Amino acid sequence: MTESNRILMPLLLGAVLAGLSACSTRVAAPVDDRTSAPVTVPAEANPGHYIVKQGDTLHRIAQEHGVTFRELAEWNQLDDPNRLEVGREIRVVPPGGVTVTPIPNDGPVEVSPVATDTPQPVPVPAPPAIKTGPVGGVQPYSDEAWQAAQAEAGVVTPQPGPATSPTEPPPAPVPSGIKRVDGIDWSWPTGGKVVGRFSETSARKGLDIGGNTGDPVLAAAGGKVVYAGTGLRGYGKLVIIKHDSNYLSAYAHNDQLMVSEGDSVNKGQQIATLGSTDSDRPKLHFEIRRQGKPVDPSKYLPAR
Repeated sequence: MTESNRILMPLLLGAVLAGLSACSTRVAAPVDDRTSAPVTVPAEANPGHYIVKQGDTLHRIAQEHGVTFRELAEWNQLDDPNRLEVGREIRVVPPGGVTVTPIPNDGPVEVSPVATDTPQPVPVPAPPAIKTGPVGGVQPYSDEAWQAAQAEAGVVTPQPGPATSPTEPPPAPVPSGIKRVDGIDWSWPTGGKVVGRFSETSARKGLDIGGNTGDPVLAAAGGKVVYAGTGLRGYGKLVIIKHDSNYLSAYAHNDQLMVSEGDSVNKGQQIATLGSTDSDRPKLHFEIRRQGKPVDPSKYLPAR
């Protein structure tokens, strides 16, 4: 594995919501709790820092402080971001050179470079896209599942959506209107018919919305893209948007991704085209998560 992949893949795991549905093998990725000798934990962290506690993972710490997994790894020069020492004090704010604006309740995050004489690092090109398709078995989201997905995960370079053929039916119009819940304005992510509804007892933890390959997939609310790729089995090409400290939304089975990790998006902005990756038919699987737990999206979307 190349150095760029070592840094990139833990980031993909760190931003994603806890508990995306389905079932498979779990692989533990614990905090490095060295119990062979007593650990002295400082009573209080220095300003801009956080003291690692038993059970912490780097992506959970990143989510609690409104930053990304990769930023924490870079700021703290972590050779193995998947293992943390209990009691270690890590930096959770930028050491300098970048100003991070926290995500407001009703808008996206903006990251602005600060003028400095220090040469900026040369961007590392993304690895080649990995061909995806229906994969046998379904794997639920968990900290362990994300660790297991590293060996086969890939990053998809956003491409423009395919032109609609004249013989194909036109895409269903996206319903207009918004519904304000907990300070966030929500709208429908695509215009097709709902073919599967949220269930508390089954594996479906969101809405399945039918449509045609190439139909636009829109951001249901403004926020910051924290994941865009194919690293979670059973979800195909997946986009996850963080709206504030409480809410995330997920968009699965896309045909083409039109955003990348770190992008700020507005409500109604196109982020992908509808597809059938890891699905038996073209559809959008749409989830809303509140504090990591799935909620019924129909209670957040306007009536249609």
